[in-house]
Amino acid sequence: MRKDRPRADRATCPVYASIQVLQEKWTLHIVRALLEQRALGFNELRRTVGCNPVTLTQRLERLEALGVVTRTVHSLTPRRTSYALTRAGVALRGVIAAIARWGDTHLPAPAAPRTRTAARSRGRG
Repeated sequence: MRKDRPRADRATCPVYASIQVLQEKWTLHIVRALLEQRALGFNELRRTVGCNPVTLTQRLERLEALGVVTRTVHSLTPRRTSYALTRAGVALRGVIAAIARWGDTHLPAPAAPRTRTAARSRGRG
């Protein structure tokens, strides 16, 4: 999008609006986890995604308000909820697949994660 366009165009641009939602930290990780698992409880989702509970709550509330995620309360004491994607959320599967294809094609392969054994063999850890 050109910088000289009026700001009002950004407000009505579906690409800009979509990026505003999807660029929020952890959002795509949440959607991807729910695509892989169908439905997850809050703590399962937190462990899978790896973000802190406050951030996860904020992202889930936003995604629920946008109709991307649905929340089901299973019990109040103890509180048990699960989260799943709506039809709109499942529709993001193609977006995530396109991002993966682009990354596979245009980015260098990520380095293998270091293990404790590898660090010890180099005299660290």
